[in-house]
Amino acid sequence: MVNFVEAQKPLLHFLIRRAGLRQQSVELEPSTVMSFWVPKDKATKKKGSINNEIVPEGKSTDVEVLNENCKKTAKERPAVVLVHGFAAEGIVTWQFQVGVLAEKYDVYVPDLLFFGESETNSKDRSPLFQAQCLIAALTRLGVKHCTVVGFSYGGMVAFKMAELNPDLVRSLVISGSVIAMTDSISDATLERLGMKSSAELLLPETVKGLKALQSQAMYKKFWFPNFLMKDYLEVMFNHRKERAELLDSLVISNKDATVPVLTQKILLLWGENDNLFKVELAMDMKEKLGEKATIQTIDKAGHLVHLERPCRYNRLLKEYLATVTAED
Repeated sequence: MVNFVEAQKPLLHFLIRRAGLRQQSVELEPSTVMSFWVPKDKATKKKGSINNEIVPEGKSTDVEVLNENCKKTAKERPAVVLVHGFAAEGIVTWQFQVGVLAEKYDVYVPDLLFFGESETNSKDRSPLFQAQCLIAALTRLGVKHCTVVGFSYGGMVAFKMAELNPDLVRSLVISGSVIAMTDSISDATLERLGMKSSAELLLPETVKGLKALQSQAMYKKFWFPNFLMKDYLEVMFNHRKERAELLDSLVISNKDATVPVLTQKILLLWGENDNLFKVELAMDMKEKLGEKATIQTIDKAGHLVHLERPCRYNRLLKEYLATVTAED
């Protein structure tokens, strides 16, 4: 039987390639690989992965040669890294943003570990480990400074990246996320949504469960046929055991939660009707982050604000990027 979600992937890949991006794997160590879509002039010329191969003294790796060639042949453009959430891989999450941003910026779209083709043998499932791997991969790709745009789970990873490496992460855009998922936030959210666990919400096993997630995540109520929902479950919810472990490692105790002192400018770009991470959470987070943080809300949009109101989202995102990149 044809899986219609899988069958649409070649078209999406074609559109992303038309926007000037190419697929690239980055091998951080023999057991950890991160998959990316990167600007075509930053991808390695030969098919395969960038890895930590040992080279003779005086020689250069493919990455070093590529980066040197890029300096000679292309004007450096500001880099933007788009980090996805928990229910879909990178280019599916950001399909309405990539083409618009690629006109002016070097766009990098990673798949976090256990999404897409990214995987690891490490037992560490924390957002901190995801952030460390993403920083290492971007460094391998030659990215020196960037703005990180993080959605939902990807927003928590983005906050960790900014805390770990402020020289790399010069500014942040966060949508539908929190600095850290504390047990109080988790318990209150699950109780409000009538869910017993994060896995019940974010790792649905049935069409009914996926429809419940869609209903909570979107302001507008779209109808999709059951067979299409079933196909989506089969394609987008692999690595179930590992993703359940990611969710288990996500929640921390209130007493262990701290607000990092971040030097970066931060835009909190929110759906006004976000039912997973209420706009009140964003306002509270803005107060905790201080004067470096600003908030913009988009009406008639829920948690999936970048998919429900892409034109409005993209306009606000581009306005912010124009400001922060002009200051670098």
